[in-house]
Amino acid sequence: MKPGLTILLVSAALLTATIRCAAHHSFAAEYDINKPCKMTGTVTKFDLTNPHSWIYIDVKDDKGEVSNWGFETASPNSLYRRGFKKGMITSGMVVTIEGYLAKDGSHAGNAHVLTMPDGKIMQLGSETNPG
Repeated sequence: MKPGLTILLVSAALLTATIRCAAHHSFAAEYDINKPCKMTGTVTKFDLTNPHSWIYIDVKDDKGEVSNWGFETASPNSLYRRGFKKGMITSGMVVTIEGYLAKDGSHAGNAHVLTMPDGKIMQLGSETNPG
């Protein structure tokens, strides 16, 4: 193999590996195991997207002020294997989410458990997050 082609192939492999590492993160990189949370709110959006799905809820605080929170969940494939179906979570539903808050203090978290309006409990967390 020519030296120029070898350098090109090695460079491409390293670039690809770097992009892949930057695209995925561990639980501990973004969320704090020491900050568990439990929030009840109205669903505003549910994105079944790869690599992780997100559920957004409007949460009312003690003063009556509403803020929108985003919770990362498992991948769509993992959720489907747990019994989720498209359209199961819709805007306007009141749900309770248990999980862990983001380290950066933003209105974000990693969801582990979802309690549906009928009381059914669903696992939202990825296989690698705590709980």
